[in-house]
Amino acid sequence: MKKVLMPVAVLAAAAAVSIIITILRPAPLKLEAPDTAVAVKTLRLYSQSADLLVESQGTVLPRTRTQLISEVSGAVLAVSPQFVVGGTFKAGDVLLQLDPTDYEVALQRAEARLISMNAQATFELARATQAQKEWAMTGRPASEAPLLALREPYLAEARANVLQAEAEVKQARLKLARTTIRAPYLGMVSAKTVDIGRYVTVATPLGEIFAIDSAEVRLPLTEKDLARIDLIKHNDNAELPAVTLNATVASQPMQWAAKIVRSEGVVDQLNRSQYLVAQINDPYAVISGSAGNSSPLLMGTFVRAEIVGKTINNVYAIPRHALMEGNRVALVDSQQRLRLTPVETAYGDDQFYYVNGGLVDGAEIIVSAMGAAIEGMLVRSVGSAN
Repeated sequence: MKKVLMPVAVLAAAAAVSIIITILRPAPLKLEAPDTAVAVKTLRLYSQSADLLVESQGTVLPRTRTQLISEVSGAVLAVSPQFVVGGTFKAGDVLLQLDPTDYEVALQRAEARLISMNAQATFELARATQAQKEWAMTGRPASEAPLLALREPYLAEARANVLQAEAEVKQARLKLARTTIRAPYLGMVSAKTVDIGRYVTVATPLGEIFAIDSAEVRLPLTEKDLARIDLIKHNDNAELPAVTLNATVASQPMQWAAKIVRSEGVVDQLNRSQYLVAQINDPYAVISGSAGNSSPLLMGTFVRAEIVGKTINNVYAIPRHALMEGNRVALVDSQQRLRLTPVETAYGDDQFYYVNGGLVDGAEIIVSAMGAAIEGMLVRSVGSAN
């Protein structure tokens, strides 16, 4: 019996001791606001408008890239000094010259055949005219004349031969023109596969070029990002968002101006992002009199993009470090007391949070660092933040 009662007695004694300790424990000391004023820096807030910035990144790519292919056969007779990797050229510049001899001969043959067919057609027209006169001498109407009597089939055949000869001349001239490979646009050479003396056939690769009048950057954006900018609609003539591209060139930070030109209109299945395309005019700064970018932006450069989004009105810009935990700010009231006030933020960037709820014009916010912000503590402004 004693063995059974012993554990019960121990538990009862422990419970009694715990109750006594709880009752006799002193009440916790309350931290009171110090009477000494704490020096702080403050900032007067007034509502304003702010442009939302959306950040993205991408790689600079050519607007147009072309692989040069030979459309005729022949030996390479001449190569332009600009036809080297990195060489630039204008639209219409001669890049390569193939041997045109065979095609010049073919053109002469086609022109000679055309002259012969024109002569035959003229001869056949004279015969048909004479046949019509002879038929008219019979006194019978022309509608009753047999086709062969008026030589109409022979005249039609002669005219068809002329058309065929003209087509052959046109084709010969086209092939002769194709022995001269000209640049289709302002661009730069990215690859060269032939040189002087090389014999090429139809469909032989000659090199690769790309346009440098403008370049493009594909910028991935999330749904949250898209909500901050005006979506681009098809056939929408509204002003498109401006973009600032940033990169480091030769250890120096550089910027280039660009603009959004279109949306690709699909959602990427891998990252669920949508892509907007930004265009940079004259990325290599080679266009004469161009007022665009002065520093070259090389193809393949990885850039960071800042897209100007929607404009929000009636917001208060507060420094990022002034927003405290729990979305609260420290304000100074008319009695120079600190008041912790909850706010609502609409947007934030690298420098500011933009508050659209909880503040009024003329509110004085504490922007200096504080050890502990205590509700009601006395503060003293020692200067305003810029």
